[in-house]
Amino acid sequence: MWKNTDIPLAYLITFRSHGTWLHGDARGSVDRFHNRYQSPYLAPNCKRLELDQYLLSGEVTILDANQRESVETAIYEVCQVRDWNLRAINVRTNHVHTVVSIGTTKPERPLNAFKAYATRKMRETNCWTSDRSPWADKGSKKSLWNERSVQRAIEYVVNGQGEDPPEFD
Repeated sequence: MWKNTDIPLAYLITFRSHGTWLHGDARGSVDRFHNRYQSPYLAPNCKRLELDQYLLSGEVTILDANQRESVETAIYEVCQVRDWNLRAINVRTNHVHTVVSIGTTKPERPLNAFKAYATRKMRETNCWTSDRSPWADKGSKKSLWNERSVQRAIEYVVNGQGEDPPEFD
């Protein structure tokens, strides 16, 4: 059933570690010129991938077990401090998925807070010593408008990492 309001029930918020999905990648990508709802990804492009790899500042960030644990702890902490309802989390070696209910808060706030808290927690636990951020710019913020979409997103975050995400509408 569709929720009759302008406020989503939750968001599927995803962000990647630095350098792990560049334009031109075989999986396709989205850039600022091709970022419309339900539009196809950019096609793989070897030349663009090589250029983005050449332009990449710093090493590609792959999160180890200690870093993943720090990231997860930090996201739980920020949700508790901000009174957000974290419904699901999965911290992978190259990306983080969350399903979070944030009320009227704009989804950019938790995305940025998750990255900032995670970086700070990794530095506190001495598992991130670089001055640069471990995260790629931006991230994905999918609105989840009904309970079915929320449940599908939770299932995907917890159990569905080997597959493409389902349609949430």
